[in-house]
Amino acid sequence: MREGATLISPLYPLVNHDLVKALVARKMTAISLDMIPRTTVAQMMDVLSSQATVAGYYAVIMAAHELPRFFPMFMTAAGTIAPARVLILGAGVAGLQAVGTARRLGAVVEVFDVRKVVKEQVESLGAKFVVVESDEDAQAAGGYAKETSDEYKKKQADAIAKHVKAADVVITTALIPGQRAPILVTEDMVKTMKPGSVIVDLAAEQQGNCALTETGKVVVKHGVTIMGVLDLPSRLAVHASQMFSRNVEKLLLYVTKDGAWKLDPKDEIVAGSMIVKDGDVVHAKVKERMQ
Repeated sequence: MREGATLISPLYPLVNHDLVKALVARKMTAISLDMIPRTTVAQMMDVLSSQATVAGYYAVIMAAHELPRFFPMFMTAAGTIAPARVLILGAGVAGLQAVGTARRLGAVVEVFDVRKVVKEQVESLGAKFVVVESDEDAQAAGGYAKETSDEYKKKQADAIAKHVKAADVVITTALIPGQRAPILVTEDMVKTMKPGSVIVDLAAEQQGNCALTETGKVVVKHGVTIMGVLDLPSRLAVHASQMFSRNVEKLLLYVTKDGAWKLDPKDEIVAGSMIVKDGDVVHAKVKERMQ
């Protein structure tokens, strides 16, 4: 790229250190779309949320296609057919969209999240919130989750194991920015699932929430189909592109004026998303990670 140019893109700079070094070497300015803070003003620029909406919706569609049974309850001449049971791990944007989609298809939905604040949102969509008996809450700044204690993780694993065993579909969405996705579904848990059950791992790009996920692949382990498919938004390219372009448009209008850049380092959105400025790493957290 031309030296001194400005790049606006999802960069994932907390882990892509070689990319940040290349930007520095070219004396570029770089705004990372995945680092835009989740504030009210920045909501219309939030690429992660818009693409997570697509991924959460499509994860349920994929699971319904793969599952060898109905999602809704049916009253038939051959008797009553019970609805599918769906467990969703993580109630962020993708998780909540998955909840709504699974409920619209008629499934019984349970949701687990380490952030207790999302319980009301989950229940408002008609799903049951899986409670771990603990005073600990993993709500972090910006609505993300943070690491929990070993004691909490043990209680969490016990609760998840019980619900995984009963589920026909498990959709995992748990991510911690800049870190490997936490393992929430172990191999032993997979072994307890009914043959033909489905796991859709939306954390596959960060090695997955399921211990048996293979990034970019659909595999069958212990009779369970585990989908580590990447880039789900591309499966619904029309609306994914429409949402992405609107996010970027709003960002460009915010950081420019009269055709010139308006990159105020004191502005919350600029400070949160500008990683490199004229060849210098200016984002404190990225700078710290690269030392």
